[in-house]
Amino acid sequence: MPHTVEEAYELADAAQAGDDAKMVDELGDVLFQVLFLSLLLEERGKGDLASVADACREKLIRRHPHVFGEREASTAGDVIRNWNEIKRDQEQGGELFGHLPENLPATIYARKVLRRAQSGGHEWDGTRAGPGDRLLAAVKEAVDAGEDPELTLRAAADRYRRKVEEDA
Repeated sequence: MPHTVEEAYELADAAQAGDDAKMVDELGDVLFQVLFLSLLLEERGKGDLASVADACREKLIRRHPHVFGEREASTAGDVIRNWNEIKRDQEQGGELFGHLPENLPATIYARKVLRRAQSGGHEWDGTRAGPGDRLLAAVKEAVDAGEDPELTLRAAADRYRRKVEEDA
């Protein structure tokens, strides 16, 4: 379903740009993808839109026991620790990394690897010096600063692009 990814990126672009009219348009395209894929599930007898909505509800309850259950979380850090533990134990079969989609952009994939490793008590030390290691270090730096590495890199590339265009 290549259109699903494309529509999600177009929605993210509209949201990032703060273009509300474009967001309405792109949300419609994403909603169409949800409806279309739900119909495919229904045709296969594997689910429908109601089961998708119910699975979403169950996931919200499962991942937020501090709201819907009896688990305590007094800080945002507690919420994140609980979330990571629940995800690892219940949704990744106890595996540290579980399934990571292969078609994720590299910075998002790297952020997920770093986050899941850290939740298992492994901190990347960045001792290697190759280009890939330096990119991973940059992703870690962005995450540690509370920034999304994908958006941070795009913003830097956009600033550079504007500068080159102004200089030309």
